Amino acid sequence: MDVRDAELERLKGACAEVETALTAPSEIAEAGRDWWPLAMLWALQGEPPSLPSVIARPGDAAEVSAVLAICNEARIPVTPAAGRSGVCGSSIPLFGGVSLDLCGLRGITEVDEKSMLFRALPGTFGPDLEGELSAEHCLTLGHWPQSMELSTLGGWLACRSAGQYSTRYGKIEDMVASLEVVLASGRTITTGSGGPRSATGPDLTQLFVGSEGTLGVITGAWMRAHPCPPARRSAAFSCASFADGLEISRRILRAGATPAVLRLYDAMESERVFSVRGACVMIVLDEAQPEVLDATMSIVDSECTAGGASPLDDSLVDHWLSTRNDVSALGDLVTAGVVVDTVEIAGRWSVLSSIYAECIDALSQLEGVLACSAHESHAYTDGACVYFTFAGMQPGGSSAGIGASQVRWSEQFYLDAWQAIMDVTIRHGGAISHHHGIGLNRARFLSDGIGRALEVLEALKLAMDPNGILNPGKLGLRSSFGEFTWP
Repeated sequence: MDVRDAELERLKGACAEVETALTAPSEIAEAGRDWWPLAMLWALQGEPPSLPSVIARPGDAAEVSAVLAICNEARIPVTPAAGRSGVCGSSIPLFGGVSLDLCGLRGITEVDEKSMLFRALPGTFGPDLEGELSAEHCLTLGHWPQSMELSTLGGWLACRSAGQYSTRYGKIEDMVASLEVVLASGRTITTGSGGPRSATGPDLTQLFVGSEGTLGVITGAWMRAHPCPPARRSAAFSCASFADGLEISRRILRAGATPAVLRLYDAMESERVFSVRGACVMIVLDEAQPEVLDATMSIVDSECTAGGASPLDDSLVDHWLSTRNDVSALGDLVTAGVVVDTVEIAGRWSVLSSIYAECIDALSQLEGVLACSAHESHAYTDGACVYFTFAGMQPGGSSAGIGASQVRWSEQFYLDAWQAIMDVTIRHGGAISHHHGIGLNRARFLSDGIGRALEVLEALKLAMDPNGILNPGKLGLRSSFGEFTWP
């Protein structure tokens, strides 16, 4: 959808920075994609999934409000975005219109050190947030996603993100105390008390966390912080099987230990990541007061011994720390015609081993599959996240480049691999996403994933955004602008 000249002039009057294809063609093209692997595949063919007509870069919440009011009146779709590090197509402006770049709303605006609360703006990137908290207040949010360098606080909240230290600190929904949100009409509201627990009706803060910009645009957040940890301990173990490692992880959590990192790799990933053959590697890392660390690591050692796990050199944890965010090989693989993606799901302990085994079996049977593996990345008392990786290439395909027929094969392989994992997860009552969100990629699975609860979500969308302008086509919600057509 193009933005007409009259609305364009109004937007320019309401927002400090407004760009079009005439003034910023490369920025418009970049705003049409994120890190969704299918979008990367299409980009090799010079075809971004979609292009906005306009990029609006507000400098404060008042400008966000003004832009939304204009777009709502003119029924122009608006796609909120910031770092665009998502991997499910959530920030792709599917129907054109306005890409609302929130990177200009950045920084920590207030800190209550005594209460360990702080207020920050949505365009604040991870390193800037943690750097200021640590250097000036000796605090940490404790949220360390793999996309740390590329992602923002608003993006974490919008997709219900998880950091790699989530077993100690929780996911982003556990860290947020209150939100400032601009609704589709341009009206601004504040949710929550910005402090301790309350009983003031349903928790409206959580209504917007994970809503991917479909219900409102986050322009500020009060977050719960923690003191910078004074000490750190680590350990590594070898488990006989992935199922054995899952059981040990369950018992560690059941005993009350919550190490920041409790990750388990299957045999294939253990060899690829750690060069350990014939075993499943478990790494443990915690940071806290020394007395807390003593108790945590004592439980870890006890449960690993009882479960038959053997100690490994804890330098494996240092190796993980130094390489955990390295995705430099991804571009070369995609360019060579290899279809690669990761799929994170969550399930109860009682079904995780079955989900893992059945997903690996289903992926292994796909024509052209090169590898399929998994690791457990986030653990809780009731279950954990299992993170699958798959790679495939058209039989007889060439590494010299990707032709049109190979693109079509890659698209179908990608869809088949996702279908296999989602089918197994849904059949076992698991969550089809743990922290990457829904976006475009998982939208086709949400109805089966949450059942008739989707009707409630659609009713909320209609009530809060009757013209459907906010990030249309995402989160499995119907759109008045049309439907996304799969290849």
